[in-house]
Order: sequence, then C-alpha cells, then structure tokens
Amino acid sequence: MHLEEKLIVNVALTGMVLTKADNPHVPVTPTEIAADVRRCFDAGASIFHVHARDEEGHPTYRGEDYAAVVEAILAAVPDPEIIICLTTSGRTHNTFEKRSEVLGLRDNLKPDMASLTLGSMNFPKQASVNAPDMIAGLAGRMREEGIVPELEAFELGMVEYVHFLISRDILRPPYYFNLLLGSLGSLRATPMNLAMMVQALPHGAVWAGAGIGRFQFQVNALAMAMGGHVRVGIEDAIYMGADKSDLATNPRLVERLVKLGRAMGREPATPEETRRMIGLPARQRTPHADSEKVQSAA
Repeated sequence: MHLEEKLIVNVALTGMVLTKADNPHVPVTPTEIAADVRRCFDAGASIFHVHARDEEGHPTYRGEDYAAVVEAILAAVPDPEIIICLTTSGRTHNTFEKRSEVLGLRDNLKPDMASLTLGSMNFPKQASVNAPDMIAGLAGRMREEGIVPELEAFELGMVEYVHFLISRDILRPPYYFNLLLGSLGSLRATPMNLAMMVQALPHGAVWAGAGIGRFQFQVNALAMAMGGHVRVGIEDAIYMGADKSDLATNPRLVERLVKLGRAMGREPATPEETRRMIGLPARQRTPHADSEKVQSAA
C-alpha cells in the first residue's frame, strides 16, 4: 500500500439497529437511502453498504425490499459504476435461506459486493452468530453469483481464519476487508490492534478501517495515515464527535474524511478507480427509468 494512494470511502448508511428516535438523520426508506447515497457520492464516496427496512422500519431480509432500495439508488446516482454492497447479516434472521436471499437479485439489481462476517462475536446487547458452515455457504453462494465478499472482521482471529478459508478454496481473490474496532465485546480501538489486523491480512488485500461509536473518526484517520481506506457512516456512529453533542449525517461524515484525506494528499477514489483498486469488474448499470422522484429528493 502507498500513503499517496487514492482513498476509498465506504459508507454504511443505515444498519439494523438505529431508528429515527436515535438520530432523525438515519435513512430508512428507499427514497431516503438513495438521497443519502447521492449526497455521499457527490462528496466522494464510492462504496455503499446497504441495509433495507420493511414498511414498519424494521430490518428485513426480503429480496424485494432490497430491490426497491437498489432501484432507488440507481435512479439517484448518475454514475453506473457505483459499488453497491448488500448485507447478509444474521443478527435478526439467521437462516441461510434468509441471509442469502439478497444474493439472488438479478441483472441491474445484482449487488457488486455482499457483507460476510468472518466469525461469531458479542455486540453490546446480543450475540452475532456466524457458524463455519454459514460462512462457507454464503461465500460459496457469492462466488456462484459473481458477487465479491465484503469481509468483515471484528477480531484478529477473524482475519487469521481467512487464511484457512483461502486454503480450502472457500474464498478467492479479490479480498476486500472492513476492519472494525471498538465495539463492546470485541477488539479495542487501538493503533496496535489495527496494526496487528493489517499485518495478518492475506497478500494483495485491500482494507478499510472502521471505528464503532466514539472511535469512528480516530480509527478512520489512523487507517488513512497507514495507507488504508475507510468505512464510515451512521450505522457505526450516530454522533460526529465523542462528546455526543452533534448528531451525525452520512454526508457530513464523508465530507469530513474527504477533507482530511486531501490534507494527507489522498484524493477520494471514483467508483471506476475503486473497482480497479479492489479488482471488481466493470458493471455499467443502466439507471432505472422512473428516476424523477428520487433525483429530486437528492
């Protein structure tokens, strides 16, 4: 990696937990999510990590709900090369059929990437269970569909486990990692811990640093200074700062990191540049025809 390399900004827009009671800026509907994607794209983001909600605002696994979000995003964003990553989280719906449903979207709606958490862990109020057969099954389905895993690691052991998955041909290049530090119940957000995770990555991996809660900006800045990339967004932190006095918006979080990146000599990577850096194939999507409503919202 090179300290002058362009910066990939990955935005985790919504997540599964937050509601508008926590932060009124959290985007929930397809129109709201697409409008935030457009603003973040204009600010310099290129990857969009998407969680959909149902009609009542609850987390959903249903393909049709994700299709509605992807359609809205394509209608809102002028660049067909933007990278859409859909979650396969099992925190609420932990069966293979439900977690893999989003991987079956077709044609224009197929995601470029899908999240793949590399082990089980505790969140502050619940466990996230990712059994070995679930990890292997989701990885295999992604490979069949031509979807690149967004590898999520909250512990050093999760990174080490990747080498086993590679040796068994369960994972193949390209390798893109989100290294997430600071969540209660997992690895602390320290420079040494991030450095150990990066040191353990497989050769050729592209990685982004993410800090949970009050650690978001610090881990983002550390990752940028180390030559890595960033994951940022309301899913990981609802405030702009550790003092919890300023509710965040996704565009402001992106704008702050792009400004810092430019001060370090790292311009934000475009979607096309991001694809080349990771090794993602060109997509050349066609925006959805019914775009006026979403475009006006953006």
